Amino acid sequence: MMWMKKLRILENMISMDEIKERVILVAVDTDGSDQAERSLDELGELAKTAGAEVVGRMIQPRENIHPGTYIGKGKILELKELLWETHGTGIICDDELTSVQMGNLEAELDCKIMDRTLLILDIFAARAVSGEGKIQVELAQLKYRASRLAGLGKSLSRLGGGIGTRGPGEKKLEMDRRLIRERISRLKKELKDVERHRELIRGQRKQSGLKVAALVGYTSAGKSSIENALTQAGVLEDAMLFSTLDTTTRALTLDNTQEILLTDTVGFINKLPHHLVEAFKSTLEEAKYADIIVHVVDASNPQMDAQMHVVYETLRQLGAEGKPVITLFNKQDKVENPVNHKDLQADYSIATSAKTGQGLEEFKHALLEIIRKEQIYIERLYDFSEAGKIQLIRSKGQLLSEEYVPEGIEVKAYVPQDIYGRL
Repeated sequence: MMWMKKLRILENMISMDEIKERVILVAVDTDGSDQAERSLDELGELAKTAGAEVVGRMIQPRENIHPGTYIGKGKILELKELLWETHGTGIICDDELTSVQMGNLEAELDCKIMDRTLLILDIFAARAVSGEGKIQVELAQLKYRASRLAGLGKSLSRLGGGIGTRGPGEKKLEMDRRLIRERISRLKKELKDVERHRELIRGQRKQSGLKVAALVGYTSAGKSSIENALTQAGVLEDAMLFSTLDTTTRALTLDNTQEILLTDTVGFINKLPHHLVEAFKSTLEEAKYADIIVHVVDASNPQMDAQMHVVYETLRQLGAEGKPVITLFNKQDKVENPVNHKDLQADYSIATSAKTGQGLEEFKHALLEIIRKEQIYIERLYDFSEAGKIQLIRSKGQLLSEEYVPEGIEVKAYVPQDIYGRL
């Protein structure tokens, strides 16, 4: 029965088979630009990251995506022939499919049907390392599956007493819905506990007086490479997309005394599934609560401008605006004809290469300048009885020097504005 076929799709759609998938990429071009081509190129990279082999691609110009089958009937016939010619095992659509679209395509093509969201979820599931990351991924997967079970349930109910509307099939769907709801509820509770712990850590960082700089950027822009080059953090560096899912925070010394916390974050991507945005909210919000945004850009990527737009739009959605921004035009070692890029939305634009070290000292200097703008330079002579004030400077500010003289202790330091009045 058709509904049983659809149910089998749902039961197996969360993870890709161990067998090497031979896939055809499919997209709909609704605006007549080259955006669909570029997006399909990226989808191909995602498929490669997930372990699939791309054996073909198809783009259909249409005014709108077909509500029932994503692409038109004629293209489905072409796609069927292409699958046969290439020995393809499945297709990956460049947009998120509804349960109806997924079921209809599977019925027409008799192969594995995936979409961009499912593909990204699969990659995230493989890359998640920490307990928090695994919870976030599973939560996103279940929400994705739940929405498609609901869609199937509606389609069955509209059959009005026909074959397949009663009995084990419907009960199985209801059971799946209930189990998914219960699991989602448990995962949300676990994630709340993790979020409380993260908020506690943020509070401790704030009390320490250390500023936090969040490394943000499009996936595979080189954020982890930058952090490793500066702090020897040992974060996984990989040419594949989404090599880093879990945040890593390390201390970076800018001069002999001034430290800052550098936090690596999950990469952004075009059409980032809303399930993931919601599930990874606590991780993505590292940018929101940071003092400085470090926007890492792959200067060797031809789609650099489009990727920068995606990053800024995602930051806007997260409420991470109004902060000092340093843009690092990274991977200069891969740029054939270097260009002096300027990001008009950033306070600093610096050409860098994590591989060669180019621009990293300039980057540290820019961080120091931003921090110094919020600090006050002092030269004071303290009585020996005021040693407590010097300890406050040491813990909250940057003690440049202290010299014991007969009259007391001579101090040179940078201090935050909020403790200046106590000194």
